[in-house]
Amino acid sequence: MALLKEGEKAPYFEGINQDGEKISLNNYKGKKLILYFYPKDNTSGCTAEACNLNDNYAQLTASGYEVVGVSPDSPASHLKFIAKYNLSFNLIADTEKKILETYGVWAEKSMYGRKYMGVLRTTFIIDEAGVIRHIITKVDTKNHVNQIINK
Repeated sequence: MALLKEGEKAPYFEGINQDGEKISLNNYKGKKLILYFYPKDNTSGCTAEACNLNDNYAQLTASGYEVVGVSPDSPASHLKFIAKYNLSFNLIADTEKKILETYGVWAEKSMYGRKYMGVLRTTFIIDEAGVIRHIITKVDTKNHVNQIINK
């Protein structure tokens, strides 16, 4: 999948959340959506990012945003992550990596010279009409809401 660009229509997605419910892009028609992709529940960077979004959730919703996280973790893992940190938003379990691939964030990474496939931490800001308005690829996990609000 080629990298998506700002101003393009957001690709349709559909997945299962922490409660086993189907969540799709259609659930957010007429709303602004923060769709964020992260590597793994309960890791330091992913926890910091989720908690920063959650700590500022009232501000985000007051500004008309909904928040949805996507990772390759299972619904059970998401449920535990949400319970542990009292998260207020849905997390989609993309265990087959279909949404990750559609959004171009499942890619080759490198750590200590070893190459592997993984999630490129990325956030897509999608407007009420389903158009990608902003893409954040250099996510500051501890201050992510500032990146979103001050885009």
